[in-house]
Amino acid sequence: MRREIRLPLTASGRLDRALADALGLGRATVKRAFQLGEVRVRGRRARASDAVEPGALVEIDVEAPAGPPEPEPEAPLAVLVETPRLVVVDKPAGIAVHPLAPGEGGTLANAVVARFPECAGASPEPREGGAVQRLDIETSGCVLFARDAEAWEALHSRFSLREVEKVYLALVVGRVASGGVSSVPLAQRGGRSVPVPDPETEERLLAKGLRPRPAETHWEVARRYETHTLLRVRIVTGVMHQIRAHLANLGHPVAGDALYGGAASELPGLRRQFLHASRLAVDGPDGARVEAMSPLPPELEAVLERLGAAQ
Repeated sequence: MRREIRLPLTASGRLDRALADALGLGRATVKRAFQLGEVRVRGRRARASDAVEPGALVEIDVEAPAGPPEPEPEAPLAVLVETPRLVVVDKPAGIAVHPLAPGEGGTLANAVVARFPECAGASPEPREGGAVQRLDIETSGCVLFARDAEAWEALHSRFSLREVEKVYLALVVGRVASGGVSSVPLAQRGGRSVPVPDPETEERLLAKGLRPRPAETHWEVARRYETHTLLRVRIVTGVMHQIRAHLANLGHPVAGDALYGGAASELPGLRRQFLHASRLAVDGPDGARVEAMSPLPPELEAVLERLGAAQ
């Protein structure tokens, strides 16, 4: 579907965000159009991170909105917590939380709506299938789904107000001396999060239409190995790739994370990033505390056993 719009003279910041606001579309829909090269400004192909040109004429082809995920009853699904208003499920590594395009399958949401059909109508964007949060494809662990629209709004508000306890296990490269906290802001650029440690960096990014977001990551040492450290990580905010970007910025990238750690993150026998959402705790829509724990997957347990045996 081709759309044409002239950006308001008051528009500012990144082009993708300004377009989503001006067109009244979800940011995922606009992001997809950029990925497909279907956005042009003054006749020239544009990037999502381009700075807004107030008053510019923009042409954009957007895909038809995706409907609810197609139920896949044969897909495995591990339910950690189930209440009348929500479910917390255990996401395996290697699958997305929900579809991005019409007809896409093989996601966690496809399995969830097969067992909990009411989740399909819970989220404002039907394709999300009631998912209140997301994890990276290679990250495993707790994911929260709402079972009705009112519950989704209440739970989403908890995340926005930073009232959700989110704990991860992360194996990182090197020996970490002690626990700590990073509050370095992060800006999204080219599919990754970029640390913004000083005003000069922030000024350069703002000039490119990139706006740093507050990010706060706490960690403590769970176990040290000869060449790696297992951390228990708690995040207060929820910026894209937050844990991965903050730990890499500290010089301790997550093992198996080629995007932020490069070759230094490689570990024999590890075929994914070692990041697992082990605990999720939140006050449910009715006020009752909901707590979910996800055990470390066998493939990650095996990595720790090998590291321990090598000491």
